[in-house]
Amino acid sequence: MKFLHLSDLHFGKQLHGYDLAEEQRKCIKDIIEVVKKEQPDAVVVAGDIYDRSMPSGNAMALLEELLLGIDKEASQGKPVETMIIAGNHDSAQRLQYGSSFLKRHHIHIAVLPPQEDGEKLQKLVLMDKYGNVNFYLLPFVRPGMIRHRVPEGTVLTTEDAVRYLLEQEEIDCSQRNVIVSHQFYVNGGRQPVTCDSEAPCLTVGGLDRVDTAAIECFDYAALGHIHSPQALGSPKIRYCGTMYPYSVSEEGQEKSVTVVELKEKGNLELRFIPFLPERTVRSIKGTLKEIADSAQKNGDVSCQDYVKVILTDEETVDSPKDYLERYYGHILEITIDNSQTRQILEENTADIREMTPLEAFEGFFCDVMGRPMKEGEERAFREILGELED
Repeated sequence: MKFLHLSDLHFGKQLHGYDLAEEQRKCIKDIIEVVKKEQPDAVVVAGDIYDRSMPSGNAMALLEELLLGIDKEASQGKPVETMIIAGNHDSAQRLQYGSSFLKRHHIHIAVLPPQEDGEKLQKLVLMDKYGNVNFYLLPFVRPGMIRHRVPEGTVLTTEDAVRYLLEQEEIDCSQRNVIVSHQFYVNGGRQPVTCDSEAPCLTVGGLDRVDTAAIECFDYAALGHIHSPQALGSPKIRYCGTMYPYSVSEEGQEKSVTVVELKEKGNLELRFIPFLPERTVRSIKGTLKEIADSAQKNGDVSCQDYVKVILTDEETVDSPKDYLERYYGHILEITIDNSQTRQILEENTADIREMTPLEAFEGFFCDVMGRPMKEGEERAFREILGELED
């Protein structure tokens, strides 16, 4: 059984105001070329199809372009089953639109966890010479999405929700099983490598974390949500990452399509076919003169990348963006890194280190709530600190 693992397409994404439709369209062409060459049995997209819950017409057109391209290449041979789950960025209602019709064209979309008693996850069973491969489609889930159908107090965290839903499936572990999921998984105490582009979606406190032990029985876990490609403890539990770098923190990452081949039970092979963008995301550091000289030396191609500029000039530079835009067509931001800014950062960091936990939380509380803590709230927080110290 051969299938492609993709996730976090984020159609409609903008990078510091720049529309990435051109770059995403290039990635779509690369995906379709892989489908044409590999002739997989399925294509799996593990969530975050769109960048916003209300996608633009252009974003929806990109999804249509991808689906039509897969269908066109599949029409030359056997059908390719396309499986899509909703991520935290997606609107369930909008992504679900037309799903009944699309299912007849080998496109399977799961947008919500089971809502009623007795309802199961959407499941697709494919066959090869070794027997069945069961694909379980688990859309992005929060505890509140299923709390109405479980005993009170049993589902408090996201891991509780995931474990509860999987327990209802009564999975036959003697067969080959694949889960498609869009959550923040951790391997024991080890967290995945994250980057700036998904940071706003990760919550503080650990309630959104799911230990990979919850999905250990699967022969492959096609994960989405984390943008950096990586395995979690085992090659069979994998974030494939985004198809394009959506932040400067992803500079240098090799984005790719993950080709998964399941043979007999326990035999898994993975291959990675890289995306080769015409314009990438990177940072450049140096004085204003050094950066301008480098642009003239490297030519037009690299100057069309999306760049973050880090200026090291000790003297104040007037209108650096206006000046550098003569050479670089897509400047994301310009920051200053010199002795003065480093001193300011060190002083601010020292101030933070000197704060007690209560003082730090009081500042956080005031920023969030717009008012100081009341006496009862402060007392409750002191009690929590005491429990943690014990």
